[in-house]
Amino acid sequence: SFQQNQFFWGIKTIMTIHNLKFQGVYDVKTIKELTGLSDYYFTPDKLEAYKDGNMLKGGIVYADAITTVSNTYAEEIKTPFYGEGLDGLMRARSNSLRGILNGIDYDEFNPETDKRIVQNYNAKTFRKEKSKNKKALQAELGLAQDEKKFMIGIVSRLTDQKGLDLVQSVLVVLGTGDERYENMFRHYDWKYNDRVSANIYYSEDMSHKVYAACDAFLMPSLFEPCGLSQLMALHYGTVPIVRETGGLKDTVWPYNEYDGTGTGFSFANYNAHEMLDCIRYAKYIYYNKKREWNK
Repeated sequence: SFQQNQFFWGIKTIMTIHNLKFQGVYDVKTIKELTGLSDYYFTPDKLEAYKDGNMLKGGIVYADAITTVSNTYAEEIKTPFYGEGLDGLMRARSNSLRGILNGIDYDEFNPETDKRIVQNYNAKTFRKEKSKNKKALQAELGLAQDEKKFMIGIVSRLTDQKGLDLVQSVLVVLGTGDERYENMFRHYDWKYNDRVSANIYYSEDMSHKVYAACDAFLMPSLFEPCGLSQLMALHYGTVPIVRETGGLKDTVWPYNEYDGTGTGFSFANYNAHEMLDCIRYAKYIYYNKKREWNK
């Protein structure tokens, strides 16, 4: 039907890639039935990939312009590691590819007006007021009542992509996903019940409470086209600890204690020791350089 409608023939199209992993791969027959496209389109230079039909590939081949959700991800997807089998195509179309950083709704995620959190605060009042959210969440989740404890949060799909195989330390976790990660976090919650809280469900209300209550927010992703959680955390004055990949690299500037710059902490390699060093460094700054942390 789309083919037959001449109104669309000369139209310019933009394809936006949110996550290259998800491609809409089906057998050729199924895609033909869905789209009404003829045999002509099912060749390796068009919609066919590894004997199947691939909708995302078709979109990338035929779009006039291609965007994705951060500059770094736009570069990464031209390489085999991040390219999900389409890196050759991304290189071929690199002149038409741009990264445009994603954003969040600053009215929806605003600690000054957020109805979902116990205590509102802003950049001026957060030193006094933010910790009230921390104490309230500790109480709600049955954690030890100690506002001096360095509290780290994760709000995430519990999948390989999110770096959870690196995570075996003390965290407040909210999310759902792979059973083995759900069970790992349930185990830590049971074993260290006063120090770890695992919440294996997704709740918008709880996510806001975690952003508002925690001191730091951990996002050790294997890959991350843009990432929105770190932007939400930043807006709640909760310092992100991230791996330098995709949009995480573009939005979190690593803290430099010599010139006092930065908006978070980051590590380069997908490595649990490196992540733990980064968390320990953040914790050191939190306890020993509180003024710097607050700044």
